[in-house]
Amino acid sequence: MMARIAKIALVASTGLLVLLVAINNVFDYETNFDVVKHILSMDMIPPSPLAWRAITSPALHHLCYGFIIVAEFVSALVTLYGAWLLWRARAEEATRFNAAKEIAVAGLAVGFSLYFFGFMAIGGEWFQMWRAGVYNMQEPAFRFIGSVGLVMIFLGQRDVD
Repeated sequence: MMARIAKIALVASTGLLVLLVAINNVFDYETNFDVVKHILSMDMIPPSPLAWRAITSPALHHLCYGFIIVAEFVSALVTLYGAWLLWRARAEEATRFNAAKEIAVAGLAVGFSLYFFGFMAIGGEWFQMWRAGVYNMQEPAFRFIGSVGLVMIFLGQRDVD
């Protein structure tokens, strides 16, 4: 039972963390919007033959940032709902508890994908974020990837009766 409680606690904690990030991005919009704007514009990197990839439209900057925020809310809410389903199944037989993991995995996967694909692949490589100095958000993104990934691995361990 303790492993199940630990799984539920870690899933809920992850959902709350991502929810706080999403809420912060709404209420302190300009802070991280500034990062998104500079990364998409590629105006903080040295001259590069890849500069043709830059997106300089303010409307597209807001659209991309909006997508990030929506993905964070989706990840958080689905993950938290998954934690609730796990809590309800905590005393059930292993097959039912294992089945209850699906929603939590889906929410965690949305968050993992956002930070892995969105920040590392798209931001980091396509828009060369790694070259953008203080606007390089790859290390913070990797912390999310590592944390969410570890929770997914732990949650994915089959529970037995």
